[in-house]
Amino acid sequence: MRSFGHDCIVARHTMNRYDGRLLKSIGPFMKLIPYVMTRRSDAQIFSRQLVMTEPIDDYIKEKREQGVELTYLHVFIAIFVRLIALRPQLNRFVINGRLYARNRIWISLTVKRSLHDEGEETSVKFTFSGKENIFEVAAIVDRVLDESLSEGARNSGDRIAAAIMSLPHFMVQGLVRLLKWMDRHNLLPKSVIEASPFHTTMFFTYLKSINLDYVYHHLYDFGTTGIFAALGKNKKLPVVHGDDPVVKKCCEIGYVLDERICDGIYFSNSFKLMKKYLAEPRLLEESLNNITEDID
Repeated sequence: MRSFGHDCIVARHTMNRYDGRLLKSIGPFMKLIPYVMTRRSDAQIFSRQLVMTEPIDDYIKEKREQGVELTYLHVFIAIFVRLIALRPQLNRFVINGRLYARNRIWISLTVKRSLHDEGEETSVKFTFSGKENIFEVAAIVDRVLDESLSEGARNSGDRIAAAIMSLPHFMVQGLVRLLKWMDRHNLLPKSVIEASPFHTTMFFTYLKSINLDYVYHHLYDFGTTGIFAALGKNKKLPVVHGDDPVVKKCCEIGYVLDERICDGIYFSNSFKLMKKYLAEPRLLEESLNNITEDID
């Protein structure tokens, strides 16, 4: 009897996670979906967004004339941070058939330390509260990139990957299986979650920086990523402006989304809100002090 009680206590304890809280007051259908689509790769949906870049280009030029250096990377990450803060269901994730609300905003980015075929690749993860304005976002992005891309630098994710891959092949397989099991049962250590680029609100692929077009990148079954966004290069495209066809400088974003975290209307309204900030990036200069909470 005492053993049974102990097992219940452990089960209740492992419902909690370092990176999120279990959502209990959601509808039964929303609770059921993760049992039907058990893997993140089962639940992928794809969307493309066309962005006319003139407002962004004008804003970056205006800031540069004022002595403030901003890039597309800064602008888009600031938009995503603001969007996720205002639309908190985008910051949910599914683990072991249960839906959780993440307790901060994380954005992961894969970068090369040098732009050559043999250049070493690493992943960085930016942490935000959601209240940051665009200048605060840019400072965080620049600091993390400087720390991770400097010569000889190794971030915590690099160190963990190097330690795992120093082991024999059969031990690597066993350790990765163990980490996945620990993740499913909410036993993964804080240090691993903090370092892992796979435990993040969204993965952002900045293909524009290497002059590639957008892609649809799969979601990872390991970790908690529910959104993958790939920003492509600038190009001229025919669009309808008002009632007239015109050629505009544009870029496109390919999204892959975990449909289990929220419904289609919520995704649709989130994209509508994003258009507001794409059209008027100056709105990002205000800090967000009253963040809408995800009510459990």
